[in-house]
Formats: sequence, structure tokens, C-alpha cells
Amino acid sequence: MSDRTILVWFRNDLRIHDNEILLEAVRKADKVLPVYCFDPYYFQPTSSGAPKTGSFRARFLLEAVADLRKNLQGFGAELMIRIGNPSDVIPQLAEEYHVNEVYHHREVAYEETNISEEVEAALWKMRLNLKHFIGHTMYHKEDLPFPIKDIPDSFAVFKKKVERDSNVRSCVSTPDHISVPEITDAGELPTLQQLGLTEPVDDPRAAEYFQGGETAALVQMHKYFSQLDIAIKQKNGRNGTEFSSKLSPWLSIGCISPRQVYWEIQKYGSNGNLLKLELLWRDYFRFMFKKHGQKFIKAKDEVQDLAPDAELLLQKWKNGETGVPLIDAAMHELNATGFISNQNRQVVAGYLVNTLKADWTQGAAYFEEKLIDYSPASNWGNWAFIAGVNDAKESKYAIATKLPKELEAKTDFVNTWQPSSIDEAGDLVGV
Repeated sequence: MSDRTILVWFRNDLRIHDNEILLEAVRKADKVLPVYCFDPYYFQPTSSGAPKTGSFRARFLLEAVADLRKNLQGFGAELMIRIGNPSDVIPQLAEEYHVNEVYHHREVAYEETNISEEVEAALWKMRLNLKHFIGHTMYHKEDLPFPIKDIPDSFAVFKKKVERDSNVRSCVSTPDHISVPEITDAGELPTLQQLGLTEPVDDPRAAEYFQGGETAALVQMHKYFSQLDIAIKQKNGRNGTEFSSKLSPWLSIGCISPRQVYWEIQKYGSNGNLLKLELLWRDYFRFMFKKHGQKFIKAKDEVQDLAPDAELLLQKWKNGETGVPLIDAAMHELNATGFISNQNRQVVAGYLVNTLKADWTQGAAYFEEKLIDYSPASNWGNWAFIAGVNDAKESKYAIATKLPKELEAKTDFVNTWQPSSIDEAGDLVGV
């Protein structure tokens, strides 16, 4: 009797710890075939001519995949790396290695679910099953106090009911060893140039350099919680390096799971409530996409009231040339590093939508290009929320619209992020 082989398709779950698809594959199969596929779709230019994934985020992803490969090798396994359309690559590898089933974590956003459906259809023609797992949220959808179709659209109601009636599951265990079939060609990690991008320039003004991968994610988590008291005290500051957990880049591609962070928070009682709230917002947006699909970010028969020169204003906003010190400083930081604080994201988004009257979807697309920690549901959900799409009346942050004197203040942050040759370098640094 031949060995049973399960292909584990890694996507936004680039970790060994608390990874149900990996653990289940080890338990259910004799051999496990871990695979990561770089899909050219995510690196092609958008309609604006800018890359869909910029250099900072692409570098972070490459580092994360390299770290996953190294960690898998430590468990006796290997990571297959390929460049191509997953609907071609996954079936080809499944046939080559006589795979019996394919495991992956289900996504919720439109583009990601389309790719899953294409892979599923291709595998079905081979009479192979693509098994879906849930692993991107703090609360498992099966543990919610309501079915997906009945999830409250109000975050306040969602939060109240979930925190009262649901529990966060424990993290799953880590395999002791992972057996793989004999691999003839594991594949090489692509370079940024092969993905059509240039090497980003690291700005010396940046408070943090983000190293991709589970190893760095665990280091950052332990660093944050070991200094939690300092981080909480500086939560309302804008320039402190410990201002926030800064775990979002690793959470965005699953180098660490929300459950891992949650259970670490539990050790610190109420001091971790701010971070727990951010994780809950993250869950909320994913569940909203699951419930509504694309309709969640599309207005009901509403036309945006745009300024006559909205395109010009959008470009000035992107370049940090609005003439408003705080807005411009935040955009210079974004362009030069691929990261800005959560608060500043709300401020610059609110300014684009409410003051400049520019197209919020183009602002969201710019964040998609630039942010290291881009996550479809959180990014587009947040922007739709700020834009008031579909009668959104709750404000995630009261600071989404700042008082004029706060926008104009010459703070240390504003002085730090004056224009420089680095953030003017455009494609050299863009994400």
C-alpha cells in the first residue's frame, strides 16, 4: 500500500506554531508536501501603473518564506517554492508527488477566494479534494454566538456578544517531526528583481526595521510583552518606538497567529485590552467580508461627492504635499518605510475622504501598495468605514478627524518626517 501524501498549501499562514493545516496533515498522512507559490498576479502593475505589491512588503514576504523553509528543515521537512499561477502549480505538484489531498486556510477577500476556487476546480478535475481550514482569526467562526449570515453589522454589538458568549480556542500543538516525500527540485526563493521590483532603501529615521518570518515574529511578541507597561503608557504618543505592539506585519501573512497573541495578552490582564481590541477589529472585518463579500465595501447606490480636482489632490496626498504638517509627515513616513501608526492611518485616510474629497478607493489601493502589513479585509474594511460606506455610523477612532491646530502643530514627529531624498525616490522605496 502506497504512502498517503497531503500537500499543505501555505499562503498567509507562514508559521510552524499554531498551524492546524500542518498539524492535521502530519496526523493524517504518511508524507507531507509543504508548498509556497509566488503568484505573479500580486506583483503586476495596477491600473495606475504602480506595483500591486511594493518593494518593502515583497522583501518582508521573501524573508518570511525563507524563514518558513529554514524552520521546516529543522523539523526534517522542506518547503517547495514555485513561481506561477496556483491553479497550475498546485495540481502539477499534486500529480507529480501522487498527492491524495490538499490542505489550505480559507481566505475571505474577493481576489484570494477567487484563487482558491480556481485551484479547487483544477483539483476537482483530478478527483482531488481541497480541504478548507479556518485559521486567520482570534475567534473561530464555529465558536461565534451566531451564524455568519446573522453577524451584527455594528461592531459594538458584535464585540459585546462575542466577548460575552464566545471563547478563544487554545493554540494547536506543534508537530515533533514532519516527513516529506523525496523531493527532486525544491525550487529557489525568487529575488525582488525576478518579481519585477527593486531593492528598497531603508530610511535611518525609521523607528523599526521589520524582518519577515516566524522567528522574528516571536522575538517581537516577547519583546513587546516584556515591556508592556512602557508600551501601554506610550499608547497615546506618536513617536515612541514602543508605541504599539507592531505585530501587524507578521499577523498579516500569518507568521504568528492571533490566538498566540491573545493567550499572551491573557497573562497581563486588563493591560492588554488595547491590543485585544485591535485583534477583535481584525476579526470583525474578516467576518464582514465573509458575510457580505464585496458588497461590504461597495456603497448602496451612492456616488462619491468628489472634488473637481480630486485626482490632483490625491497625488499631493500620496506625495505628502498637502501643506498640512501632520498629514505630510505621515505620508513621508509611509513612503519611506512602508509603515505608519494605526492612529496616523486613520488621520490621513479621514483627511483624504472628508477634507480633500478624493476617491477613498484610490486611497485604499495606495495603502495596499505601500503597507508592509497590508491585509485585504482590514485595509479595505477600515477605509470603507472611514468613508461611511453603507451607512457606517460608528467611528473606530475619534481621531479620524483632527482639529486644525493638531494637524498644523510642529511636533517631533513632524520635524522627523520632513521630505528627504529617500522618500522622494519613488519606486526605489515604495511598497
